[in-house]
Amino acid sequence: MLRRPKPTDSEADLLREQEQFLASGKPSTVHVVRRPDKRRGDLGSGDSENAPGSQRDVVTIPDLPDQIPSLTPAPPKKSRFKKERVRFEDDDAEERLDRHDTHISAVLSRIIERDTSTVPVSLPAFTGLAFPKVLHRSTVENQGQSTVPGGRKSIFARQIEAHRAKEGSAPLQTTTHAHVAPSAVSKSATSSSSVTSMETGHPQAAFAGASGGPLLVSGRGLGRADGTAEVLKIHQENQARLQEMSESEILEEQRKLLAQLDPRLVNFVKSRKTQKPQNVTSASSPARDEDVGNLGPADNAAAQPDNTEPEHVLADVVIDNDLSDSEATETQPPITAKELPIKVEKDWLHMDRLEPEKLEWMRDLPAPRRRGTKKAMQARFDFAGTLIPPTQDLPTHLGLHHHGDEPELAGYSLQELFPLSRSQVTQQRTLALNTLANILSKARAGEYAASLKGSMLVTLLDAGLIFLLRFSLDDSVEGVMSAAVRALRVLLVSSKDEECLDDTFSWHLGMAAFPLLPTAEEEEDDEEEAGLGEIVKEKEERKADHDVVRQDVVKGLLKMKVLPRLRYILEVVRPSPQVVLEILEVLIRFARHSSSAATQILDCPRLMETVMSEFLPCSWTPVSSSTPPTSLYGQPVSMAMKLLRVLATSGRHACARLLNSLGGRERLSRFLAAEPSELLLEPGESLRCSTEALRFWAVATSYGQACNLYRDLYPVLMRGLQSAHKPSAPSTQLLSVELQRIRALLMLLTQVTHTAGCHQELQASLASSQDAESLPPPPVTWGHVTGLQPTLIGLLKGCLKTLDDPVQRACALSLLPSYLLYVGAFYSQLSIQNSFQPVECLQELESLTSEVLLPLLSHQALCSVIDSLRSCSVICNPMSCGSGPEIVSSLPGLGCSPLKTHADRTGTSSPLPLLTAFYYLLDVIAGIHRGLAKKFSSLVLRDSVLCYLQACGETRPTVSLSTAWILRHEHHLLYLQLRLAHRLVPVDAEVAKHAALIHKVTLGLVMWLLPGSEYLAHCLMSSSVFNQELLPEAGSGGPEAAELSELRLQEAPAPAPGLGVLLRDAVSQLPSLRGCFLRHLSHLEPAVLTSRDRHCGRAPWVKSQLLPELSGPSLPSDWPFLPLISLYERMGVLSGGGLEVEALPPGSVQSVIQCLQWLLVLETWREQSLKVVPPVAKLARLFCVFLSSSDLFLDKPVQQLMWAHLRGLTRPKQLAALDLGTPPPGLASFQDLYSALLAQFEAVSFGDVVFGCFLILPLQRRYSATLRMAVFGEHVGLLRSLGVPLQQLPIPLENFTSPPEDSLPLLRLYFRALVTGALRRSWCPVLYAVAVAHLNSFIFSQDAVAQEVDAARRSMLRKTHYLTDEVLRNHLLFFRLPEQNSELGFLTYEQLPSIRSRRLESVLGTVEGKVAMED
Repeated sequence: MLRRPKPTDSEADLLREQEQFLASGKPSTVHVVRRPDKRRGDLGSGDSENAPGSQRDVVTIPDLPDQIPSLTPAPPKKSRFKKERVRFEDDDAEERLDRHDTHISAVLSRIIERDTSTVPVSLPAFTGLAFPKVLHRSTVENQGQSTVPGGRKSIFARQIEAHRAKEGSAPLQTTTHAHVAPSAVSKSATSSSSVTSMETGHPQAAFAGASGGPLLVSGRGLGRADGTAEVLKIHQENQARLQEMSESEILEEQRKLLAQLDPRLVNFVKSRKTQKPQNVTSASSPARDEDVGNLGPADNAAAQPDNTEPEHVLADVVIDNDLSDSEATETQPPITAKELPIKVEKDWLHMDRLEPEKLEWMRDLPAPRRRGTKKAMQARFDFAGTLIPPTQDLPTHLGLHHHGDEPELAGYSLQELFPLSRSQVTQQRTLALNTLANILSKARAGEYAASLKGSMLVTLLDAGLIFLLRFSLDDSVEGVMSAAVRALRVLLVSSKDEECLDDTFSWHLGMAAFPLLPTAEEEEDDEEEAGLGEIVKEKEERKADHDVVRQDVVKGLLKMKVLPRLRYILEVVRPSPQVVLEILEVLIRFARHSSSAATQILDCPRLMETVMSEFLPCSWTPVSSSTPPTSLYGQPVSMAMKLLRVLATSGRHACARLLNSLGGRERLSRFLAAEPSELLLEPGESLRCSTEALRFWAVATSYGQACNLYRDLYPVLMRGLQSAHKPSAPSTQLLSVELQRIRALLMLLTQVTHTAGCHQELQASLASSQDAESLPPPPVTWGHVTGLQPTLIGLLKGCLKTLDDPVQRACALSLLPSYLLYVGAFYSQLSIQNSFQPVECLQELESLTSEVLLPLLSHQALCSVIDSLRSCSVICNPMSCGSGPEIVSSLPGLGCSPLKTHADRTGTSSPLPLLTAFYYLLDVIAGIHRGLAKKFSSLVLRDSVLCYLQACGETRPTVSLSTAWILRHEHHLLYLQLRLAHRLVPVDAEVAKHAALIHKVTLGLVMWLLPGSEYLAHCLMSSSVFNQELLPEAGSGGPEAAELSELRLQEAPAPAPGLGVLLRDAVSQLPSLRGCFLRHLSHLEPAVLTSRDRHCGRAPWVKSQLLPELSGPSLPSDWPFLPLISLYERMGVLSGGGLEVEALPPGSVQSVIQCLQWLLVLETWREQSLKVVPPVAKLARLFCVFLSSSDLFLDKPVQQLMWAHLRGLTRPKQLAALDLGTPPPGLASFQDLYSALLAQFEAVSFGDVVFGCFLILPLQRRYSATLRMAVFGEHVGLLRSLGVPLQQLPIPLENFTSPPEDSLPLLRLYFRALVTGALRRSWCPVLYAVAVAHLNSFIFSQDAVAQEVDAARRSMLRKTHYLTDEVLRNHLLFFRLPEQNSELGFLTYEQLPSIRSRRLESVLGTVEGKVAMED
């Protein structure tokens, strides 16, 4: 066997192998085919075959592909014309080439020469000179010049034309008409003027302009001598035909032509229409304007159509292009030399020809017109961001007019500002970015809400504003960077939001805040909980920048490395003071986004080091306060201190880094050791620096950090307290800052007191743990803070006295909440200390109550605050604190805009801080001295308080980030009010009368509490929700009254005990019910402990002052169904009704019974609390009882409670509200759940009546026919065991039979089930009566219907007549109306009514119909 050659073979090896191959005699795999060469003739053409070189060798190899395989993975080339050509597999390429390779004669076979017999010939004038005169440019410019639209004339041609115009000579063919009348001469001259341009190649169309001839057909090339007359005749015939047509016919023909013609040809025709009049007028040229002015009257009359024709043509163009405007666009005539602002000198180079289209920009702008169209117009803005009306005429010196599509309109649109911001001119980039910043500022303020459609912020973000600003930040020009920073600050930062957060900082638990995160990250959180955190992180890193920005703007900016760029601007560029402040504000907004964003700020190289060294130095040179500083570098900046405070709020680890690694502890000592007036800064700035330093320190002490500074700066703090009783400032603005500083000082002392109260517990834990790791005790002890209490109580009494002074009342009301909060914190920590002396403490509390609290309670200032509570409440007025006009999902905020006043919510007039602090102190005092609680019963019984509680019980506030920040504080107030009322119910009979109201509001608050308040929910569930004292209906006679209200005299008693017995049993089990629900809420224990540490001031255990992400209330609205849902999730699966687990967990039956008991209590006495759960959701959750186990529903207590719930669901009001069309919350569709219920009933029901009633409930006529088809189609076998008696059906039978069924497939299933015996009256009496009622109505209906439906009812009637089952036949034919109390479930006729008999005769025929009647 011969081997194949190898690359390593030498030439000798190849020759040897060739000899072996030839010796073997085997055929070669390569064949040589000789084909004729087309270039040298065919194969059989004489001697060409034997001629040398006439043939060529073609080598073919079997199995070799026709095309060379691609050596690279490059995509194959595609041809635009390949799809248009049709190829066949057997088509030879050579034949195809010969077929398409036509000779040149095929192209030139029909050559017709042009007839030039009528074309005029122009000859040069005869002169006596031997040679033409040499022409100089200067002489030519002084002579007549003519512009030709098609191109420029030569100097020689222009000189001859000027000479002819001077001598009045005519072309050669006009000399024969020398004796014609003057009018004819003028006409001939006009004609010749258009014919002279033989060398320019333009068609002669003078008659078209002068006599209204066609603009497109010139007549050139016609064989007749009078071609002009022939063209004019054709034009007149066309005009006559157009006049005979109506306008609609003309438009229809125009539409057909436009649809058939090539668009390029249509554009060419339109351009000819607009250019023709210009060509005619250009024959006179600007150089001959004087000659036109010197024409006689006849000449002027002849030239008049040339001036009027352009207007007519432009009008035609406007009509063609008119879309929807009620007014046509006015087009000005071309500019002339007289309209130029300057006079053209003759020696100017290239200024000998007037080009109107290039000089249009020099013309004065037309005035803006009011458009009649109703279409939305493009918004235009001035440089300040103000929206300019389209009809406003502004002067051009403002710089708002430019060469856009609408030059007469002033202002810039967004489409024009975006490209301008990327211009190569620095000033244009800066101007565009500043204008965008002004537009953003006004959009955030809501000034465009009434003028523009949609959201301005959404439009800008979708257009790529974030990327534009990010690109601009990378600019090398400082002005552009500053403008980009300003625009970024306006986009991200809301000054009103920051002001509201600063105002609420000193409120009760006001230090904590929600992260400003978008709410679209729930799926990611779920995946992380499932153990896919690393995969989710990798997926986030692979996301494109625009995808991240669309979901979260701040996250997208951080992903685009904006922090290093801001650090570069601060460190290297060193911009102006305003830019520095804007960058710091942007960093604060980043820090409020999330703890991860704050960590990225701290991790950014040299960013925080630059902020600390440049804007928070320990030493600085004082600057003059009379002039604003030119640079902030080397000077303390309060905004930088605020950045430290916000970063510290993100977590205790971030706070420790700021204090220890970045020098925050030294800055606190530097800024707090001296008085604000000694900081050598501007007065307002020094107060703000001191205030922010105190707030930063308060945040640190809330984690138990920086407490050693308390001992070092104790004299400074006491000196600040001594001056707090008389705050004074030279201006109102400084007074506000001074009050904020005092409140920050009191907040600091409150946090230090909380931390000192934990020292004893941590010390004991450290001693008992020995080697185990435990938290170290803080450096401040309880003895360090006991000396503050007398001073602060004295200041509190002094503040109370100043309430009588109208001048100082506002200051007193501002400081009073901070004093009350400190006193409450002191006594709350005092009660858990080993040094606590109960007797002395009780005496102090009695003295405090009589000297401070009771006088304050009766003071007019507090009374007015209490009376304003309902009007300022967000719970009672949900629409008063809605989101701002420009809030986008990817950039959330508090929604505080300048147009919406929030002074009544966060300012001195807000009732929340004072009332919350007052109730907090009362709660602490009542917890220590229970006898003092009754002295404040008047506070609960006040009419304004009861009205407020009543309003809270009737509403349900909506939760969003724009309302959560203020709702959280009102929830604290409402919680403390309910705590006080709960303490007074057992000891005050008047308060006990309102126990039901208190309990209703408590149930509502449990479902409203936001993330971070889980501890409050736990306290309410433990003490108030299941408290029998707050259920006055459970007293003597209450259950019996509920049973009487549910009594139905027309019905037989249900097979279950009365409602009163069940309610009495449930009330007696309230402690067990509380334990059941607390056990099922145990998964919230970590959140409860975290919330407890924050609410109780357990500083060393607090991990962060940043609240959990806002994703809704902390408890689900259907928490009373939680035991049922959890059991179903553990046991039931939607797989054919089967269960994966057979045995129920221990205690599951008891949990289900307790859950049903609590639901029965709520449905009976607290129906308002369950209104948040739709009836379809209630029904779906009750289905869980049947789906969770195969025998749980057979338990007797469960059956009794399910009967009670079924009666509640089938009450008329509840039944009318039951809508099965909308899917229940938490389920994809009700249909799937119902299908699983049918399978479960068919498998394990054993004909249970309770199960059957729940199964029949969704089969009412007003619900979807799909549910009924599932019963009679897929699960028709369950009809044998669905034996619910008609007397025990809690739903009126008319709900199933009325109106008549209109689903033909379902009617066929009814008929099939009856005829086949699958549905019998003895097996399923309810559905038997329903099926008979619908079939009887269908077969005897004579309404006009579709042919298919009519054929079906005729067929059913015929089959019914021939049924062998006489009972079924009589029921279907003689059915009268449904009757639930009868034996059959319906009434029948004794004999067939006449209308039915006639119908039967018409279907069966006359003879058969009579026989049927006799039968």
